[in-house]
Amino acid sequence: MTKEWLKAAAIRAIKTMAQSAIAMIGTAVVLDEVNWVSVVSASVLAGVLSLLTSTAGLPEVEE
Repeated sequence: MTKEWLKAAAIRAIKTMAQSAIAMIGTAVVLDEVNWVSVVSASVLAGVLSLLTSTAGLPEVEE
């Protein structure tokens, strides 16, 4: 893992976490209640899964 790979993987993970949070909040607003524990939990899980998926390779990083 290089510094370039870590940066690219972190950016992907942050974007994935934001997308997950937006989806969870958007769904909850329809139900008139945002469960913040669920939003944070799902977002963190999405970030971890994104990092694990990035170990298979990132097109942004040529090795």
